[in-house]
Amino acid sequence: MLHLANADLTVELLDPAADHARLGPRFCWGGFIWQIHDRNVGALLTGPEWPSPTPQVHNAQGLPESFRHSTTTGQPLLWDGATGLAPGAGVLGRDAQGTVVVTEPCEWKIETFPDRLVFRTEQSAGRWDYSLERTISLHGRQVRSQSRLTNRGATPLVLEWFAHPFFALEADGRQHITLPADTTLPENPGYLLSNRELTLRRAFVGVFDGHLEHLGLPAGRPFAATLAHPRLRDVTFTTDIIPFKCVLWANGNTLSLEPFLALDLAPGASREWTLSYDFGAAR
Repeated sequence: MLHLANADLTVELLDPAADHARLGPRFCWGGFIWQIHDRNVGALLTGPEWPSPTPQVHNAQGLPESFRHSTTTGQPLLWDGATGLAPGAGVLGRDAQGTVVVTEPCEWKIETFPDRLVFRTEQSAGRWDYSLERTISLHGRQVRSQSRLTNRGATPLVLEWFAHPFFALEADGRQHITLPADTTLPENPGYLLSNRELTLRRAFVGVFDGHLEHLGLPAGRPFAATLAHPRLRDVTFTTDIIPFKCVLWANGNTLSLEPFLALDLAPGASREWTLSYDFGAAR
């Protein structure tokens, strides 16, 4: 593991070279925040299998981000025949069972500073060539994730990115979230949205009991949300992106808000964006 720490928080990040057992094709390897600890109240993040110390790679925990090689409904994005590409993870193929696997991991260079870690990689696969820089920084009780993706090839780089933060549930297994004004949610059995306040209709139980919905986001505005926390006053999640969709998902161990960004980079083009997580003071 890699670490950032100050007087308030300790951030644990996966080491792209040493933590292969926790990594796969779904999430970006460099800058993968695995856990954040408050010096007074302990671990602040969860995951679908929490508190298992060895969750399945597909599920993971913490604050992962994904550069998607296909859409959530299965349409290929960065695939050329049998070869695919997941920026930040590596070149992809399929095993004998047809499961997508990383066949050639990208190599990361890491710079360490007192308040941040900078991860850089570059890779070519088939028609595509990219570079990626990710900076994870710690400022008091705020953890910031900054990404810069550059298309170094002669072919447009068309993919999707999304954040998949795994937030803790309240002690009773529920959650209370304040969302941007004018957010909408279709009628559903899992969640209730009243004005800006979203709650769970019931507490889910265990790994396999849960529900997925799509939030209707207000047009033209970056995504932001404030969530309850069992040990803190609250957690605020903000972005500088305008997502084209946002998935809401929870099970008995965690809740996730997943803003999606559509990326279509012409040759030579770059795109930068930032996520911020502000962890309120301990109760």
